[in-house]
Amino acid sequence: MVERAAKAGLTAIALTDHDTVSGVPEALEAGNPLGVRVVSGCEFSVAAGWGELHVLGYFLPIHSDLLESFLARCRDDRYRRADRMVTRLQGLGVSMDFERVLETARGGAIGRPHVAQVLVDCGAVNGIQEAFDRYLGRGKPAFVAKDLPSFSEVADLVHRVGGLVSAAHLKDRGSRRALRRLQAQGLDAVETRHPSHSAEVRGNLAEHATALGLLQTGGSDWHGDAGTEPFPATIGSQQVPLEWLALMEQRRQEGSVKEQAQR
Repeated sequence: MVERAAKAGLTAIALTDHDTVSGVPEALEAGNPLGVRVVSGCEFSVAAGWGELHVLGYFLPIHSDLLESFLARCRDDRYRRADRMVTRLQGLGVSMDFERVLETARGGAIGRPHVAQVLVDCGAVNGIQEAFDRYLGRGKPAFVAKDLPSFSEVADLVHRVGGLVSAAHLKDRGSRRALRRLQAQGLDAVETRHPSHSAEVRGNLAEHATALGLLQTGGSDWHGDAGTEPFPATIGSQQVPLEWLALMEQRRQEGSVKEQAQR
């Protein structure tokens, strides 16, 4: 990923895998000789009125018992969820087993894309998107909901370990009212630039962020070349200003100083 970022001409990226920071040390090591700064991050899933909201935590510590304990619980839930999905698929007549899903995940946090890949490998579907459309998407026969924490719980955790919180790819759900409500629970920023956002959505989110004093973030949300996104998630596609990272660092420092003063 870091090599791809360097070839795309990026000077900084954030690694935000779901429910783990385990890939960050290797990314940091790869970034130094290539001149690519790697920001340690993680993507969390939280409960929302419409079902599920993704939250990006930035500047997270690589070694934190508090953070790792929380993420381990999230990964355990992912394990149980994937196991239940496989059981449902077997009940639907699909010949596959959970061990193949574990092998596909290669020790990482298990997600629906890994189940989808096994469905492709065993010939049950012709592609990743078909796996979601037929079996794994919300409301489909093998879908299993996550056991989701609240936004405030995740925001508090990220702040306690020295990070910042951004609401990811809200699309048209990012109304000013919704952002104000999240801000009251600890939101620091909103992801305005994302491959799924139209120019109108970007403009609206940027306007809301400015009005509320929220920072802006952006990214490609690249899941690899075999990703499941219906949008072209190409590294470097979003033209995120480096100034945004500087503003995030400033806000983080201000938060750290404020916390120390309150102690």
